[in-house]
Amino acid sequence: MSLRQMEYLVTVVEESSFTRAAEALHVTQSALSHQIKALERDVGGPLLERLPRGVRLTQMGRAFLPDAELAVRSARQARRSARAAAGADGGELQVATLHGLALGVLPPAVARLRALCPQVDVVLREYVSEDELLEHMARGVADVAVGYRPRAWDGPVWEIGTEEVVLVLPADDPLCGTGTVKLEQLADRAWVRCGMEPWVEGRPFLDLVCGRAGFAPRTVLRTEHSTTAARMAAGGAGVSMISAHLVPALVPAEQLLAVDPPWRRPMTAFCRSRAGGAADVFIRILTDDLSGQGVERSGECWS
Repeated sequence: MSLRQMEYLVTVVEESSFTRAAEALHVTQSALSHQIKALERDVGGPLLERLPRGVRLTQMGRAFLPDAELAVRSARQARRSARAAAGADGGELQVATLHGLALGVLPPAVARLRALCPQVDVVLREYVSEDELLEHMARGVADVAVGYRPRAWDGPVWEIGTEEVVLVLPADDPLCGTGTVKLEQLADRAWVRCGMEPWVEGRPFLDLVCGRAGFAPRTVLRTEHSTTAARMAAGGAGVSMISAHLVPALVPAEQLLAVDPPWRRPMTAFCRSRAGGAADVFIRILTDDLSGQGVERSGECWS
């Protein structure tokens, strides 16, 4: 079993096609098929099921893939780190993050990286949930991740700021323009909820904090994205919560309220090992240059 064979398997899975994988690897399709079959002989069974359109992993393949991905991506990262240490030009930085942070926090950091290191190509991988982000980072999907404070992470972690979550109210709500609100003042309101709402202590965050305030939120609408929920709330559907850095431009300031005490959570960058090269530059940008982007540096964290 060779690292090249594992790389071939990972690429076939990523591309969902032998043809596209062969093109990405710059090998012939017959050579790719030969190496995959040799790998399957070595591990003692089929790893891929060939379908009329595409491929899918067998049960053995699903068990084999995570460690194969980790080995392949670790080798790729090692090559990038070695090139960076040698001062080689070019290269690639793989960044994994959550969809909301990709929209609201990363654009200025990526722009700064492009200005400082124009020879570096950036690949951004977005995930919906924190668990999904952690799972893929543990499998070596990227050089650096940007998310919230990870649980039980063995690699280095850097604090890069604190996200504040605010409320969006309908225009006719009597609390508009007051600036801050106690959560219990909203006990009789309808709520617009987002499918990406975080879970804390095994419960959706809003259910948890409203329960502590003495009421259960009355949900009238659910959306997939927080920006959609905010626009629905601003349009009159109910109250919604959203990260301050994601507030849609069309929501008037008087319809935004901070919660008292504020809802905040730390944002971090984290790696599986010591960051070098472009990853190190990117982390320095994140830790130094995110103030003023809707990000608070300190404050009470939600729990």
